Amino acid sequence: MEITAPECASDPGSLCQWVWDNTGADFLARNSDQVASSTLHIAAIVLIAVVVRFLAYRAINRLTRLSTEDGTSAALRPLRAGARFALAGGLAADRRAQRTQAVGSLLKSVTSFAVICIAVVLILAELGFDVAPILTSAGIAGVALAFGAQNLVRDFLAGIFMTLEDQYGVGDTVDLGSASGTVVAVSLRTTTLRAGDGTIWHVRNGEVLRVGNSSQGQAVVTIPITVPYDSDTDRAATIALEQATAVAQTPQFESSVLVEPTLLGITDVAPGTVTLGLQATVVTGDKDAYIRAVRSAIRRSFEQARKDDPTADFRPPLLAGEPAPGSPRP
Repeated sequence: MEITAPECASDPGSLCQWVWDNTGADFLARNSDQVASSTLHIAAIVLIAVVVRFLAYRAINRLTRLSTEDGTSAALRPLRAGARFALAGGLAADRRAQRTQAVGSLLKSVTSFAVICIAVVLILAELGFDVAPILTSAGIAGVALAFGAQNLVRDFLAGIFMTLEDQYGVGDTVDLGSASGTVVAVSLRTTTLRAGDGTIWHVRNGEVLRVGNSSQGQAVVTIPITVPYDSDTDRAATIALEQATAVAQTPQFESSVLVEPTLLGITDVAPGTVTLGLQATVVTGDKDAYIRAVRSAIRRSFEQARKDDPTADFRPPLLAGEPAPGSPRP
């Protein structure tokens, strides 16, 4: 039986004529133009999606790249300007880098999801599928999912804002209301703390209503130094200030002490004792270590001063083996 050529095969130079001449397949010849057109459109959609994703990733990388001038990314500079308590000390740059990486990863994930969804919908429409019911069903499913997983959504949103605002990070000592301790891990959904007794707490970010951070910013510390009432307070104050300054200049604390120690003078007078005060501005996370180091250094200096000059006895009265106030000292 002779097969009649399709009408489109009579058009010289057409794809239909080429397919008919080479295959003799009526179905392929009649649908060749549509198949070729759809294939080109789908290829164009895929190519555009790849290009858009590439450009978006490049823009995100540029946006979150750390500035060589001040070490702050363009994406986080407005947040830094609005922050009330900036992180001080050597960890600031590392924390900013971690934060920009987290923000960049989140933006890339959202971009990829949006580009892929749009590309899939356009490809389905090009293949002849009615996408309206699909979009409607997806919208209903999204609403149902959001309603059923609203706690999960709340946790993720809270985690995103905590990351952007740098409310706390790994290594910080925080009080989250329901739990307190040192942060050992932070994700978009949960925060993991280690309490002082070693207990690991997993706190959902959506349940955190307040955050008390003892490791960010700076603290003004006052160190009381108690000496006998009848001692040379001027000499004791000089020794204490020298030792506090020397500790501040050690490699361990040179980046932690933000304002050099100053002498407050006599801050309290009690029966048999006088209290001198030292004050310094220190990175919050290092204040306890600095206070301990200063007290230890002052004690050693007082002991050395007493050995060099027996009259320079700055030991407080009523210590073990010490005479009561007013009694002669050995």
